[in-house]
Amino acid sequence: MDPLPTPATQAGRDGLAALLAKPRTAVIGLDFDGTLAPIVADPEQARAHPDAVPVLAALAPKVAHVAVITGRPAGVAVRHGGFAGVPGLAHLTVLGHYGAERWDAVTGTVSAPAPHPGVAAVRAELPGVLDRAGAWQGTWIEEKGRAVAVHTRRAADPEAAYEALRGPLTDLATRHGLIVEPGRMVLELRPPGMDKGVALSEYVRETGAESVLYAGDDLGDLPAFAAIDKLRSEGLPGLLVCSGSSEVSELAERADLVVDGPEGVVRLLGALADQLG
Repeated sequence: MDPLPTPATQAGRDGLAALLAKPRTAVIGLDFDGTLAPIVADPEQARAHPDAVPVLAALAPKVAHVAVITGRPAGVAVRHGGFAGVPGLAHLTVLGHYGAERWDAVTGTVSAPAPHPGVAAVRAELPGVLDRAGAWQGTWIEEKGRAVAVHTRRAADPEAAYEALRGPLTDLATRHGLIVEPGRMVLELRPPGMDKGVALSEYVRETGAESVLYAGDDLGDLPAFAAIDKLRSEGLPGLLVCSGSSEVSELAERADLVVDGPEGVVRLLGALADQLG
């Protein structure tokens, strides 16, 4: 059994103590890619860490709620995570597209509003924009249904391609009422109004949680960190966990606790499950 690590901040220690004292009123919020699943060159090949589902199945019955909050479509996260039909995960919720979609294990269905019309318009124009920007060989487009993403990880110079595309893609998104969500060698064009912070805050309030843990790895998780900061200022204890990597430092600087990627997240969740008996 791994020992529970000690958060570096007093607020984090208070959040962990509150979770351990009253786990039945705690929400565990988790990003997917880079947190539960290792980052891979092709997002379609991403799968949850092999120990993630067993650990979640051990932990979930001991807390109030577990929610996976991801920029992916909810159904894709469910498939890639292997979350459906797992004993112990009967009340798991997946909030996809930053909370615009919702899957719950009870019904096994996804609910979502109508898609934003700007996504279709951006999708049609995007190849031309990439061509005019002189995108490097290896840059590619990921279709996400309610969003579209441009990946540069497989380009000859991923960082140079990323920086070269930020301006043109921001202009394209703005013209069609969308925003650009930057990430680890990916720029996602998506509708405004929802982010992981909004999704997490609404879920915490909906469930009546009295403490919350959130683990993430990328820039898109910063709004969730900010949401927990706000909840803490209102008296609700929380713990910010960074799934650490060499690609993003901002989360580590904001986190109460930094662990070593998805492997470290799984160990932390397993330690929590063991601690809660």
